[in-house]
Parts: sequence; structure tokens; C-alpha cells
Amino acid sequence: MRKILVYDGSFDGFLTAIFDVYDEKLTDVTIQPKHRSTQNFFDTSSEVVTDEKKAHRVWEGISKACSKTGKTNIYRAFLSELDGIEDTLFHFIKRSLAERVDVAKDYGDAEILKISKVVKMVGREKHRMDAFVRFRQTKDGLYFATVSPDFNVLPLLIKHFKSRYADQQWIIYDLKRDYGIYYNLQEVTTIVLENSDAFRSNSKNGSFFTEEEMVFESLWKNYFKSTNIVSRKNTKLHLQHVPKRYWKYLSEKSPV
Repeated sequence: MRKILVYDGSFDGFLTAIFDVYDEKLTDVTIQPKHRSTQNFFDTSSEVVTDEKKAHRVWEGISKACSKTGKTNIYRAFLSELDGIEDTLFHFIKRSLAERVDVAKDYGDAEILKISKVVKMVGREKHRMDAFVRFRQTKDGLYFATVSPDFNVLPLLIKHFKSRYADQQWIIYDLKRDYGIYYNLQEVTTIVLENSDAFRSNSKNGSFFTEEEMVFESLWKNYFKSTNIVSRKNTKLHLQHVPKRYWKYLSEKSPV
């Protein structure tokens, strides 16, 4: 009978689930996040209680068994949130712990090859966010941006934006996952906004953003429109560099 370990969706929760697998000597097991958990008549399930100490012990063991690339791949693939990625990662971790060799490039293993492909997808999404995040100044002096990435790449954006905007307080908020990262000129913390729905509406929201910001945004849209040479328009090339799903982040792409 298969055992389903249901965790809270966090990375520490996932590592705690790995700990429980070994602690309880489970063999026929699958790990699923709570929001995607499914169970049939023949399954049994139990809820994993996230434990930072257990998670730390597992990560220490992984660090000894895996290369730096292997550890990076585990974390980045986890952020993909793809259905079944937990079991794929468990396969990778189990092999690493058992064999004590770097298996990160063993592409003859279909599961490890899958991880490599997922990591590349997550990396591309991270770089797209680096390029397409657009901040707007709020009335209280914060620079605020909203995103809805395909993967949970917000943790991967911290280093880039902390370095690039070190002298500004900013928030990048993931509307899809309803959490954000906030930089207060010293450190980056995770936040959840009570009224995040207000930022899903029209970008011309005078309740939050300064009048100057709204004027500047309008001027930028008009400038972009006036400098666009119709005769040289190459839609196919443009979409290669700026896929349509990222247009929602660009003020020049929204109606004037």
C-alpha cells in the first residue's frame, strides 16, 4: 500500500518529508504538497509537520553527498512547483545519499535528465523576471512591482535586485502565489499583503502610486508609441525577445 506524505509546500517541509521517509523506513512512498495532494482508495496518507531541525539535518546530508551544482539543481527544480517534482527530487537525493558520488550529470537516468531540463526552464524564467520587472513609486516612497511568474522564482531574484537597487526600498510581489519580497535598505524579508487584490486591477491606481509616477508612465507609453517605426515592425522577432506573456509587466504594452 502506497504511503502519501503531505507537506505544507515549503522547502523545509519537503526536506522534513525526506527525513520522515528515512526515519520511518518507508519504501512505497510519494511526497505531495497539500494544495495538490490526491489519494485513491488504496493509499494511506499522513501530514508532515515541518521541522527546521530535521530539514537542516537532511540538507547537511545532501551537502556532503552532492556537488554545489547538485544542491543548486535540487532547490531550483523544487521552485518549479511542477506536479510530481518532489518524487523526482527524492529519486535524485536517494541516489546521492546511497552512492555518495555526484549524480547531477548522469543524464542516462531519465529522472535526473528531467531535473536538468526543469532547472533550465526555471533559470530562463528568473532571467526574464530580472529583465521585465517594472517598479512604480508609491505614495509612501516605496518602489513596488507585481509579477506572476510561471515558476516560484521570487527567491532567486533577491541577489540581483538587492545589488541593483541597493539605495531604494522596494517590494516585488507575486500575485499568483500571494507573497512578496521586501528590501528595507538592509535586508530582504518575505511579506504577505492584506489587500493584494487591489493591485490586480487597472495600473492607473491613484490610491497607491504618486501622481508623478502616473504622469511618467503615460509619457513613457506615448514615447514608445511615437518611436515605433511601423515599416520596420518585426512581430516574430519581437516575440522571440519579449514573449507575449510578459507584456503585462511592461507599461509600454498597456493601453495609454
